Amino acid sequence: MSAPPPDRKQPASAALVIFAKAPIPGQVKTRLCPGLTEDEAATLHGSFVLDTLERTKAAVHKFKLPVDRFLACAPSSTHVFFRIMEARHGVTLLDQQGDNLGDRMAQAFSTLFARGYRHVFLVGTDVPSLPLTHYRDAVQSLTRHDLVLGPAKDGGYYLIGMTAPHPELFADIPWSTDQVTALTQQKATAAALQTALLPVWSDVDTLDDLHALIDDCVADKRRPKQERVYSQRTAGTLELLAKRLRTREA
Repeated sequence: MSAPPPDRKQPASAALVIFAKAPIPGQVKTRLCPGLTEDEAATLHGSFVLDTLERTKAAVHKFKLPVDRFLACAPSSTHVFFRIMEARHGVTLLDQQGDNLGDRMAQAFSTLFARGYRHVFLVGTDVPSLPLTHYRDAVQSLTRHDLVLGPAKDGGYYLIGMTAPHPELFADIPWSTDQVTALTQQKATAAALQTALLPVWSDVDTLDDLHALIDDCVADKRRPKQERVYSQRTAGTLELLAKRLRTREA
């Protein structure tokens, strides 16, 4: 595993964990198929993972956040994709462990709090246009709150951060439904946790989500180059997929 950056004089107080699957066709973004082929869905997912790595690194550097970055890997951190990400992006690899998403997230929090971090955040990879300020605001929120959530428009969340382990927040949650954020907030209230909410953002799970992302990327291209949000890699991928979808849907 990678060591913390050698030029840091003080150890980071926070850990930011990017939850990711290897871009294996048939195992990622399956709700986009058959609109996309399994290979296309895997390519898009891989680009999203790279976007999240690049944007989290940019946020840490821009705002000088006291954050170490981790990549929580499925099916295994030994996959060559993750080894390349470790070498190129300076993240520490973790294996996702657990029978479902809630178990895996709870385990990641437990592992990193046990390593001495005071604040731990998890973020997904389906928000390639998430503003860098959201990462800064998440870090700042936990100086005044016990929990921070980044709600997604579909009722889930794209980010969760805590100041201590709370495995009860991940128990008996119907993952991939529109009840995830609401039930998590109910559990937080029952546990007397002070919760901060980031702005609602769109993630990409369905073909409707993908079409909305394509439209947003087209609008993004009209901005001055220095103001554009999407990476050239993802913009190019979305442009190609848009052409193929138009052909298939005609």
